[in-house]
Amino acid sequence: MKNSSSPSILMALARIAIGVMFLFFAEYKLASTWFAREGYAHYVSGFAQVTAVSFYKPFLNFTLHHPWIFAYATAVLELLIGLSMVSGYLVRQFSLLGALFMANFVLASWVLPAGTAPWRYLGNQLDNIPLLLLFLVFYAEDAGVTLGLDGRH
Repeated sequence: MKNSSSPSILMALARIAIGVMFLFFAEYKLASTWFAREGYAHYVSGFAQVTAVSFYKPFLNFTLHHPWIFAYATAVLELLIGLSMVSGYLVRQFSLLGALFMANFVLASWVLPAGTAPWRYLGNQLDNIPLLLLFLVFYAEDAGVTLGLDGRH
């Protein structure tokens, strides 16, 4: 068993892999104007109409008043989270933002049609809950210390 209090190399590699994923998410949104012009409204209106938890729908509908602003805000947040995770800089702060970002997706996509088997609710969240939990682990373990710029101070 390891006696060190610093995060493991494996956790650092997981952090970097998640960062690379978020860089790809951001690139897809920033490299083309489609997401800002149409994509954001398409996805969010679907969440607001069908799958969002009821108390979260007003917020989603609010964002649809200025979809291009929220589309670019989403892309920039993904970019910053990705850069933080890859570089290991300000990982604790961006891990909290990442967890909130993923909680947003949980709230936006939780509801399934009436009569859906209960196990499908968690199955529907296999994209979101594991990433949310990873961000919480990165925060709790100060994952930017190993193989990251947070370890340089």
